[in-house]
Amino acid sequence: MRKPYALLLPLLLFLTLAAPAHAADNGSWSVYPVSSAVAARPYFYVSADPGQTIEDKVVVANKTDEPLTFRLYAADAYNTARDGGFAVKSLGEKMRGVGAWAELPKDRVTVPGRRTVTVPFTVRVPEGAEPGDHPGAIVALDERVEKGDGGVALGVQRAVGARVYLQVGGPTLPALAVENVKVSHDQPLVPGLGDSTATISYTLHNTGNVTLAPRVRLKASGLFGRTLLTRDLTKIPSQLLPGQRVRLTERWTDAPQLDWTDVRLTASAENTSESASASFVSVPWLVATVGVAGIGIGAWLLIRRRRRHPEGARPATEPAPAHPHTKIGQTAGG
Repeated sequence: MRKPYALLLPLLLFLTLAAPAHAADNGSWSVYPVSSAVAARPYFYVSADPGQTIEDKVVVANKTDEPLTFRLYAADAYNTARDGGFAVKSLGEKMRGVGAWAELPKDRVTVPGRRTVTVPFTVRVPEGAEPGDHPGAIVALDERVEKGDGGVALGVQRAVGARVYLQVGGPTLPALAVENVKVSHDQPLVPGLGDSTATISYTLHNTGNVTLAPRVRLKASGLFGRTLLTRDLTKIPSQLLPGQRVRLTERWTDAPQLDWTDVRLTASAENTSESASASFVSVPWLVATVGVAGIGIGAWLLIRRRRRHPEGARPATEPAPAHPHTKIGQTAGG
């Protein structure tokens, strides 16, 4: 019978951004490419043409005293929606790149305590493969389910993966877009009595076929083109993978309290740059309330006046009396 806490299994893939010559590691085991004749490699960097086959080897190291058994599989990579971090698909998800093209001789491996096991693998790039970058990883998954801190309904499996940066030969197109820029604005009731904060949200989209290291610059301008803010943003992914979108936000804590503001975001990477903008009007709540009240009173007075004096109406007047010496049907002096 299935254990209750295994009904929900969030798979945590610890794909750390290791420094050169260091493996992806979670403290209990690590996964890394076999060392080349020159030096250790932090990741797999592979270039291949459509139809070509590449062979390499991955090392799984057990850092505990007991033997560990791992499920080995290849997976495609993607950017997480939360912060744009590098992540890979879980076992069983649909694979289209490295996850579909890499072949391992066995899907499970047991590594004795304090030992390593080297496993060869093959990447067969299909004839019709699209040119450009196809990032992924070779993953060692511990299939044991650990109890999570959230109670019996939550279980956790741990995995570590060695990144694979595969580039398929052919035309490359670096392209980056900034999409769906929106600004929400919070400000105090009375001008000057409190902080005014603007939250700028936007989507960073890699529309090309190569991995990009994006940079984003924020510029805000007020009335008459006054520069209110220029800032290089730091909360962006270090690598934006081909085809990936990431929704990001930036807070502006000293936003204007009375102005018409244009916010412009410019995203750039090697050989590509794109901009998008949005505007917002900042009016203190007290000023806005008085203004709306004034408009309402003015409209009410205008409607009241028009009801009392409809357009085109004339005040009623009595006909002038006939001349006292003139009879009807008789001319004067007749």
